[in-house]
Amino acid sequence: MIQSANNVNNSNKINLEIFNENFEDDSDENLIKCQCTSLKIHRRHQTYQGGSMSSLILYIYMWITIFAICCSGLPPVIKIGAIFSEEQKDTSIELAFKYAVYKINKDRNILPKTTLVYDIQYVPDSTDSFRTSKKVCKSIENGVTAIFGPPSDSLLGPHIQSICEALDIPHIETRFDIDHGAKEFSINLFPQQKKLNDAILDTVKYLNWTRYAIIYEGVFKQQDLMKSSERGMEVYIRQTLPETYRLVLREIRQKEIYKLIIDTNPLYINKFFRTILQLQMNDFRYHYMFTTFDIETFDLEDFKYNSVNITAFRLVDVESPKVVDIMEQMKKFQHSGKEILNGSSVIMSDSALMFDAVTVYANGLSALDRSHKLKLVNLSCDLEQPWNDGLSLYNYLDSASIDGLTGKIEFNEGKRINFKLDLLKLKREELKKVGEWTSARGLEIKDPNAFYETNITKITLTVMTREEKPYLMIKEGNFTGNDRFEGFCIDLLKGIAAQVGFQYVIKLVPDGIYGVYNPETKTWNGIVRELIERKSDLAVASMTINYARENVIDFTKPFMNLGIGILFKVPTSQPTRLFSFMNPLAVEIWLYVLAAYTLVSFTLFVMARFSPYEWAKNFCHQEQVIENQFSISNSFWFITGVFLRQSSGLNPKATSTRIVGSIWWFFTLIIISSYTANLAAFLTVERMITPIENAADLAENKQDISFGTLEGGSTMTFFRDSKIGIYQKMWRFMESKKPSVFVKTYEDGIKRVLEGNYAFLMESTMLDYAVQRDCNLTQIGGNILHFLLLCITYYNLFLFLTYCITS
Repeated sequence: MIQSANNVNNSNKINLEIFNENFEDDSDENLIKCQCTSLKIHRRHQTYQGGSMSSLILYIYMWITIFAICCSGLPPVIKIGAIFSEEQKDTSIELAFKYAVYKINKDRNILPKTTLVYDIQYVPDSTDSFRTSKKVCKSIENGVTAIFGPPSDSLLGPHIQSICEALDIPHIETRFDIDHGAKEFSINLFPQQKKLNDAILDTVKYLNWTRYAIIYEGVFKQQDLMKSSERGMEVYIRQTLPETYRLVLREIRQKEIYKLIIDTNPLYINKFFRTILQLQMNDFRYHYMFTTFDIETFDLEDFKYNSVNITAFRLVDVESPKVVDIMEQMKKFQHSGKEILNGSSVIMSDSALMFDAVTVYANGLSALDRSHKLKLVNLSCDLEQPWNDGLSLYNYLDSASIDGLTGKIEFNEGKRINFKLDLLKLKREELKKVGEWTSARGLEIKDPNAFYETNITKITLTVMTREEKPYLMIKEGNFTGNDRFEGFCIDLLKGIAAQVGFQYVIKLVPDGIYGVYNPETKTWNGIVRELIERKSDLAVASMTINYARENVIDFTKPFMNLGIGILFKVPTSQPTRLFSFMNPLAVEIWLYVLAAYTLVSFTLFVMARFSPYEWAKNFCHQEQVIENQFSISNSFWFITGVFLRQSSGLNPKATSTRIVGSIWWFFTLIIISSYTANLAAFLTVERMITPIENAADLAENKQDISFGTLEGGSTMTFFRDSKIGIYQKMWRFMESKKPSVFVKTYEDGIKRVLEGNYAFLMESTMLDYAVQRDCNLTQIGGNILHFLLLCITYYNLFLFLTYCITS
């Protein structure tokens, strides 16, 4: 209360009396007494001459300032409340909150005479607004001056904010908020989504993306990104869940979209990474931009050596000395046996935001302490009586400006402004900072070369292979180095080397085996072992993709489907027999012809005997003798002549005998024509004897024919690991047969087939190649099983290429 209205002795004298509760005239001298509850100031009467108004104003301002300073102060204990879910109990984000309170209390430069005490309430269900309200009200009744949380972007945030707004209690959040509007008594440290979309869009424009996909979970946050996209941009938007990652990514792959913005729950990013690897969407063509700020906390070991592009923004600059120092202190802070950094050297963004939120609150209290007295009152959700000092505290929080773990922190109407994002890219086997983004300057790329490949022609790779026609063959003549080899795989390797830009040295695998796993010793041999032990950088061969090999080495995309076929020697023709001319017709046909021949001959003989026209005089005899020309022998001779298309000198005269002869002529015409046709086909293609027709005949082994496969090949592995009965039976035969039915090379197997009584089980492509070049070989039946054939396998190829690109 200020009183300035006493005129003494009709002169211009002013008596200034300032007090809080009561005024006491203790002495003639100045008395200044400052207490938390009362302020007593008595000034001896002092006379100001008229016209000295400036001195009067200065005098009044001085004493008002003294009054404000003396009346300011914070209670010795201030409570703050926090809302966490049951799942977040004792997690890194809660520990970050507790550590921030611990650090503020330990550092007496911020709040020298005040101790912060936290009151944490746990919410069992993120959708249970009723129980959350009870928890918040309980915390408020306990005397908290601010509410922190919930840290996740749940549905409870707006509900808690409405309670705090009704009671004028500051609500400090660290979560994504899709509502861009201003909120009273709300302070949010999480960057505004509109600004984040601007950062993503600036990056998309810099990378010159014209066709990309956005994969998101939950709420679609990129509306501003879609509105700001330039014409000509082709954007595919797909909502997904962890259960549908494979389905959505397969659709993206079929559409041949190689640029993707990924906005998924950080809890399931590792599953997303595994799906990318399983679908082989991890080569240099793909570029993934993640919206999470915690990309540095994930294991990217599987993506370091295959040139896949991964970029993301981070909020915490882990290279900053201040951040490094705080994280070193956090490592020493343990609560209930838990650690804030969870054993890693990088703090999660939500934990860092929570730490900064407590720091902002403490700095706001410190600023309030310099000019205002904070009075604590008992609040209740039932009374709905707002806190008088809540607005003042909120204003100081909104005007705070500090440097925290997440960079510079400033607010405008509770929204964070002027923040900085670091752009990271997977480079040199780790994530590296390649640029920065701010709302004032936009995107600034510090390392433009990070997004472009450089010349790597100086790198020499060791290529392991195996001689196998026609994929890889050794030239005849005096050749050295890589010129010794030729074949399909060599041509393919030359094309890849010319396109990518690297040099190579070809070596033959010492044991000459592709690679098979030994369950007893748990080791591999052949080319697979050379790749596992990194004695070679990649392999070029006609290797078959199977499950066992895919578990230990990586394959390129297959370019051919194949199966297992049976190679066998062409059967020899039947030996020539005396009566082989009868083969065109069946034996039954010949018997029917003989029966008809006999029957027609006797019929002709009988008809001629009964017909008077067949009797005639024989002028060679002097006596008049009547004779019949169709005796039994002549009848047979006539029928024989007709059958063989020859004249017999006998001609029927009677109508009956002529009818019999005509019928026989027609019959022989049909028989001779059929015989001639069959004889031509018989002489052109001789019938062959095939002892086996399919794999079942081999399994039964009725013909005592040996069969085997290439030793150490995928075909051998197939029969060894097969669960099908017929193939198991074949494997038992091959395994027990002495001498061994397995061969070292395909050439040995073909040679053994040509020697006879041996069937070689081999891949269909090699079988076709062998059959086309040797007419003594043939394929029996169809393919037993289909596989995938590849020509290039790699294990450390992209390790070298990526190193060279980024170095």
